[in-house]
Amino acid sequence: MGPSAHTSTGDTASLAQALRPSGIRPSEPRDAAAWDAAATVADPEIPVLSIEDLGILRAAACDQRGVAHVVITPTYSGCPAMETITEDIRTALSDAGFSQVEVVTVLSPAWTTDWMSETGRAKLREYGIAPPTGRAAGPVRVGLSVKCPRCGSLNTKEMTRFGSTSCKALYQCRSCLEPFDYFKVL
Repeated sequence: MGPSAHTSTGDTASLAQALRPSGIRPSEPRDAAAWDAAATVADPEIPVLSIEDLGILRAAACDQRGVAHVVITPTYSGCPAMETITEDIRTALSDAGFSQVEVVTVLSPAWTTDWMSETGRAKLREYGIAPPTGRAAGPVRVGLSVKCPRCGSLNTKEMTRFGSTSCKALYQCRSCLEPFDYFKVL
């Protein structure tokens, strides 16, 4: 059944299908409008990234009553930013004309850095955070060094496994001597 069926028939199974977390922008216009509004929400911990860039935004759809449903997945269970993100999504959708909004947090499948967009990775680099290298799924490459996002040097060292958040490690570049966060592959 196509993604637009849930808006015209009100079929609960179709809505559930449309809300399956995929991280792919829906094609049905009203659902896409809900996605686009939610995609404007910035991550409160890394404000240069949207929740779409980060891969937290997993699905959006509207039911026959006009309720906008948005599915998000935290970067890790217990992430303190999720309450703020949920409220910011409600505000963004309200501002976009959606009078009723339901935000659902889904923990399974667990978020992975594989869901981060290439645009998001570039934004991290420009912001001074080394983006994750490699992929969490499949064979794991052994990383010999992390590239400094400021000068590009591979002459870096890990200072601490946990940086400003659990998903980042603190590194220092031995060339330019600047400290920087590295977004770990999760």
